[in-house]
Amino acid sequence: MSDETIAARIERLVTEEHELRSQEQADSPDADALEKDRERLRAVEVELDRCWDLLRQRRAFRDAGTDPEQAKARDANTVERYLQ
Repeated sequence: MSDETIAARIERLVTEEHELRSQEQADSPDADALEKDRERLRAVEVELDRCWDLLRQRRAFRDAGTDPEQAKARDANTVERYLQ
């Protein structure tokens, strides 16, 4: 997967994240719809973290003079445990 492909995926996820945040306000009177929005939002946030992690790995490999194709997408559990 190329950097451009990952960046495009990030852009789509960010757009969806913004739409979901707007939808949350509209769905606030409906508890079921609101919960569904929040579940999807959490999934989008995790996928964004995974994409950013992969992109950073690729850049690090490239900066180290090695093949960025060695970068591998890490599972959500790993990425979500990183210290900020």
